[in-house]
Amino acid sequence: MAIRHPAIASKAAKAAKAARVAKARRHAAEGKNTVETPLSKSFTDPRDVLLKPVVSEKSYALLDEGKYTFIVDPRANKTQIKQAVQAVFSVKVTGVNTINRQGKRKRTRTGFGKRADSKRAIVTLAEGDRIDIFGGPTA
Repeated sequence: MAIRHPAIASKAAKAAKAARVAKARRHAAEGKNTVETPLSKSFTDPRDVLLKPVVSEKSYALLDEGKYTFIVDPRANKTQIKQAVQAVFSVKVTGVNTINRQGKRKRTRTGFGKRADSKRAIVTLAEGDRIDIFGGPTA
């Protein structure tokens, strides 16, 4: 949504903005929490964020560095991924890198199709922490 310059905004838009500002000031004075996270943006269970671990040669090579790779929900952000890993595996996460991967275009008998897009997260754990589900090195 484009933001109009105040000089060209309609009178109704100006009135609506003034009402929003007044409501925000009133709520701030009363001590109400005006910011609520909608249910569409919150994950009730941390297992909704982490879909599955990535089992590949590259992900196994990262295990020596204390980095673990997961396929995650495309709507999840880095903070939610970090909290989910800490809650599910009881480890300390020091960093999260994410990758949005486009699905491959595949040819079928009837034409072309596309695999689903996916989001991956490379999670770095604190020194000494490890996750056993990968069956990686025991060092």
